[in-house]
Amino acid sequence: MKILKVVCVQLAAIIFVGCIVLPLCGAQEKKNSHMGVAPKPIVILSKTLEVDNDKKIVTFTGEVNAKKDDFVVDCQKMLVYYRSSPDKGKQGEFAQGIDRIVATGQVRVTRKEGGLATADKAVYYQNDDKIILTGHPSVKQGNDLVKGERITIFFRENRSIVESSGKGRAQAIIFPKAQKKETP
Repeated sequence: MKILKVVCVQLAAIIFVGCIVLPLCGAQEKKNSHMGVAPKPIVILSKTLEVDNDKKIVTFTGEVNAKKDDFVVDCQKMLVYYRSSPDKGKQGEFAQGIDRIVATGQVRVTRKEGGLATADKAVYYQNDDKIILTGHPSVKQGNDLVKGERITIFFRENRSIVESSGKGRAQAIIFPKAQKKETP
């Protein structure tokens, strides 16, 4: 019975990805196609998912794993907020796109080129290609570590901002890198 339930959830996830997520990402693909760049879709797996078309929210719960071409997010709950807007290419038609993705519960963001970010909550904004980490956020790259109350990672710009309030301070632990000796 449990296996049947898992298979049903996986089947629902496949149907969801095929019918909802891929068309959502397709709107972003149209936007970037003039630059010759076709972004890959965000693929999300979870134990359960719920689609609320009136509120334009998709809720994933239980061992959530979301993969994008340059990072992976693992968490306990994920809300995907999508939007509909008139498609300027065709009269009367609507294009859908992801507005933001909110991940909560033991959030782990693993970047393709290395590095691990952890937090209680992460909010990813697709248009800006940035993620904001709150709730004990930390980012580790090799032995280096940064912590603060809020960490913003701008993927496209390859930069980050670590912020703190009056209570705490931003912390960075940076290990010197060994320099390569030049051979004559």
